[in-house]
Amino acid sequence: MIRRYCFGRVFETDAVQKKPEAQAGALPYFSVNEEEMSLTFSMEKDDIVYGLGENVRGINKRGWMYKSKCSDQPHHHEDTQSMYAAHNFILVSGKEQFGLFIDYPGILTFDVGYTDLSVLKITASDWNLDIYVIEGENPRDIVRQFRALIGRSYIAPRWALGAGQSRWGYMNRDDVREVVRQYRSLGLPLDMVYLDIDYMERYKDFTVNEERFPDFTAFNEEMKEQNIRLIPIIDAAVKEEKGYPVYDEGIEKGYFCTDENGKPFVGAVWPGRSLFTDMLNPEARDWFGNQYKVLLDQGVEGFWNDMNEPAIFYAEDRLADSLSEIAKLAGTQQNLSIEQFREFMGLFSSLSGNPDDYRKFWHDTPQGRFRHDQVHNLYGYNMTRAAGEAFERLEPDKRILLFSRASYIGMHRYGGIWQGDNKSWWSHILLNLHMMPSLNMCGFLYTGADLGGFGCDTTEDLVLRWYALGVFTPLMRNHAAFRTREQEPYQFKDIDSFRRILQLRYCLLPYLYSEYMKAAIDGDMMFRPLSFDHPDDKRCRTIEDQLYLGNELMIAPVYEQNAAGRYVYLPERMKMLRWLGDGKFEETVLEKGDHYIEVPLGDVVFFLREGHLIPVSSGGQCEAEVDFEHVNTLSFGEGAQYEYYHDDGVSRNYEAKENRTILRA
Repeated sequence: MIRRYCFGRVFETDAVQKKPEAQAGALPYFSVNEEEMSLTFSMEKDDIVYGLGENVRGINKRGWMYKSKCSDQPHHHEDTQSMYAAHNFILVSGKEQFGLFIDYPGILTFDVGYTDLSVLKITASDWNLDIYVIEGENPRDIVRQFRALIGRSYIAPRWALGAGQSRWGYMNRDDVREVVRQYRSLGLPLDMVYLDIDYMERYKDFTVNEERFPDFTAFNEEMKEQNIRLIPIIDAAVKEEKGYPVYDEGIEKGYFCTDENGKPFVGAVWPGRSLFTDMLNPEARDWFGNQYKVLLDQGVEGFWNDMNEPAIFYAEDRLADSLSEIAKLAGTQQNLSIEQFREFMGLFSSLSGNPDDYRKFWHDTPQGRFRHDQVHNLYGYNMTRAAGEAFERLEPDKRILLFSRASYIGMHRYGGIWQGDNKSWWSHILLNLHMMPSLNMCGFLYTGADLGGFGCDTTEDLVLRWYALGVFTPLMRNHAAFRTREQEPYQFKDIDSFRRILQLRYCLLPYLYSEYMKAAIDGDMMFRPLSFDHPDDKRCRTIEDQLYLGNELMIAPVYEQNAAGRYVYLPERMKMLRWLGDGKFEETVLEKGDHYIEVPLGDVVFFLREGHLIPVSSGGQCEAEVDFEHVNTLSFGEGAQYEYYHDDGVSRNYEAKENRTILRA
């Protein structure tokens, strides 16, 4: 059952597709303080709080303070409060059991036992909330109801579940060709190569640098002949430059955000002086979405949207003020005191993403004129919505790959997300695992982390261990930052292990694609905490480094440096599958309980539940080579069967009955 409660003037976010009628009376479970603009819930000792989508710390969110504020935040430390997304859904599981979604576009604080371990307190920046309370039989039922409320998840083309290679620093066609040559010559399966900002002409959206990537149409065709798709990045900001058609037309039609005086707001990002399309204006949103056509017409079939929190490196007035203050300090003092030095450094650090800059520009919407900070969390959502809706107009019979950095609940209908600019840290393997079920709860199914880590120099063992998790996530992409250590699999000595893991990905594609599609169509979770299936098992309620994948598999990756294996708790009898390569698995039946599992570097181990089976293929060097029609099966137990979803992987005929068949052992 879902009940909706309204508090104050509500900005319509479109996060919810069908709004229930507003309820009268008191909000259940929570005490409300309208003056303080807060909701408070008293937690029992053993209550678990799930949700909040993309965020730091564990699957159980108790013990920390989280802020829903889409932020350009590459440092995913444990003390981080805000990341790139605002996913205002929590699920309380304990003596009371309910879901809570707060549809609110401004900054929202979730104090989940940080100030007081027994108190969950949610505080808004203004009293402008739509609150949904969801009650159900169990956590999975609550999630299904919530997913039905917010609408179907984005469905990617099947080839997008292949492996992808990315790096900020593929500067020209020859760099890309070398990546593809290495993969293909070494038998490393691959479907996508991502193009970061260097493919553009001076960082201008919807342009291609003709010197670095001449005849981009022909280059796309060249890559497709090798079953490789190029996936270019699109940034949120538009370069201020007369003669640049996107800028000229946006100015002429008034499609950019303005300052309080109605003049276009100028901030600086990669292109320097830049303007921001008013993504909350439907006309401007349609216009921006139509710009993708210039690349679609050149053969592009996928995009990743970036910098759309939106990121602002600096606002011009703040830069001028800071430079003036720096000049005063540097000009009058040759020997800065510690206080002056801190002031000096603070002038630099306060330039990027300064909260005051987000109060300087405005949106013109059908609901009125709003200052950006009041609706901040909707920007990235509506940028991706602009693209997703345009693709439905421009390519109505074809799926286009689309995922984003910033997001809000509702954006899940238009694209997936990657889990931000992470680091080459062992702890971020575990963070990747933690975010999978939390994101699934919020409707984001096409997701994954930058394998090997985006920032910092990585190591071979870290990349191998991360691949052993990434082999199961829908978005499987190796991505690294400029000037970091090169981390393509062929850069390392143990190419055989990378090849074997990538082969497993393509062996599992029939199962992974089937589970991804069923989760999207049926409004279910692809990844779940063990406690969702075993609510009465106290051990399962505390396990945060093992997940169920679909109804059939359990994954338990190794995420510690120099580990030779790990302990695994089995809540039921299972068959352990160790991938040997060349289509072979070592199979070992294990009883319920604790087990130490040896997992040498380069191995992948996972677990099949009794009474179940999964479809597998003989693999291939790309998705096009995988035989989805004639699959083999891995099974455990008598009478095992599986509902197999299989379609053409490209069209939008998702509901056809012939897409689902029953496989039996």
